[in-house]
Amino acid sequence: MSNIQHPMNSRIRALLIVLLVWAVVYLPALGSLAIKGEEGRRILPAIQMLKTGDYVVPQVGSNPYFRKPPLVNWMVAGSFKFFGARNEWTARLPSALAVLAVAIAFVTIARASLGPTGSMTAALIWLTNIGMIEKGRLIEIEGLYVSLCGLAIICWLSFWIQKKSAWLIWVPASIFLGVGMLAKGPTLLVFFYAIVLAVVWKTRNWRLLFHPAHLVALAIMLGIFAAWAVPFVRTMTIPATMHYWSIQFTERLKGTEFQFVNWILNVPRGLVYFLPWLILFPLLRFSKFQHHDRRQLAHALVWGTVLPFLVVNLVPGGVARYSMPYLVPASWLLAMSYADGALYWPGQTRPGSKDPFARVVTAFVGLGLIIGGIGYPLTALALRGRQQVTRAAATINAALPGDEIVYSVNPRYVPVLFYVKAPLEYVSSVVDLPEDTRYFLVRADNEKEAASTQKWAPRKAHPIARATDYTKREMILFEVGP
Repeated sequence: MSNIQHPMNSRIRALLIVLLVWAVVYLPALGSLAIKGEEGRRILPAIQMLKTGDYVVPQVGSNPYFRKPPLVNWMVAGSFKFFGARNEWTARLPSALAVLAVAIAFVTIARASLGPTGSMTAALIWLTNIGMIEKGRLIEIEGLYVSLCGLAIICWLSFWIQKKSAWLIWVPASIFLGVGMLAKGPTLLVFFYAIVLAVVWKTRNWRLLFHPAHLVALAIMLGIFAAWAVPFVRTMTIPATMHYWSIQFTERLKGTEFQFVNWILNVPRGLVYFLPWLILFPLLRFSKFQHHDRRQLAHALVWGTVLPFLVVNLVPGGVARYSMPYLVPASWLLAMSYADGALYWPGQTRPGSKDPFARVVTAFVGLGLIIGGIGYPLTALALRGRQQVTRAAATINAALPGDEIVYSVNPRYVPVLFYVKAPLEYVSSVVDLPEDTRYFLVRADNEKEAASTQKWAPRKAHPIARATDYTKREMILFEVGP
């Protein structure tokens, strides 16, 4: 089947297919499941940003959040503002849109490099691997961070293969890298430069690294990051910021909370993210690439994908999801191998025939459509009414009048607060509660102080509701009264 006769050759048709697959996989029941995991750390600071107008210092409860830059919080805040609604769907949509952006980049920017068949296949692989289906439907950092790294890699590889100007090779990629650093810091540079170094090593084109365009690109990416980091450091003071950032970095290297079983499972878990497409990699044959340049690029992609994947997963403090940027070059390599006939089917009689693989690709894409279009809606239906975080919030909401301000005392990370309907204010301690307080929430470790305080004497605070969500942290609602 030649590229000219392939039904997906049309650019418009390719875009429509990508949009359709993305919509079926990522949109059904996107907002039907309650927030979980780290989603609250991305959503609650966004709500505070909209409330206070401070977009420089993210806050979880009453405390500044030092561990991650604020891009994901900005995206959530922007989505809430744009749609005029604060719910799970508007919170998670930025992740799904980031995944879509990479798929579109594959069928547009990478089309000239991968060809119509290869670019379309790469987009479908990207949209239907288990890792992106999971993270692209959650508002966690990985959806944005992996996608921005992917856009940088796609731009760099595409323009390098097309022999474009060094300025075009470096500058667009640097913009995505700079923005990506605002999502998770410099980790994505490990994966980006692994691909770059592998390519220039295989092609002996070391001069590209020392071109002025590369220096300008470095300045751009650092400048984008500094546009937030400098005001942040000034606000929080340099010593405090450096202290927390250094702890964040050293914890990863030292493995402060190292657990051998989890560590040894990092590589298998990381590989699971690329299922079901991972199954096809043992069928790759480099000798079947007809052109030396393509074979050389394939070797470079293998080295540039495998090495950072292993390094990140074998660091003592590493977690499998940190290695997810490998999904982009892996998608490129597998799609290029499929389009070039470099996959070998056991017992294949016609050299270069892609018929069995066409059926496999169709089956794997169909599996992704089933998971997103049917699996998630069924899961949401099955879990309706049984999600602990919403049940905990319902307990608190039932004890509150809807328009009364509720003060939350040093909540830190409590996802249930997203579902509290009454207006929320944060304070650092019971002592900081204002004189006109009527309702306030405390964690279990502050319950004794809240019950015994004479702050409102002769009135007294007494508990009226208790709720525990999936984090196993109990929140107690107090009312101040006679």
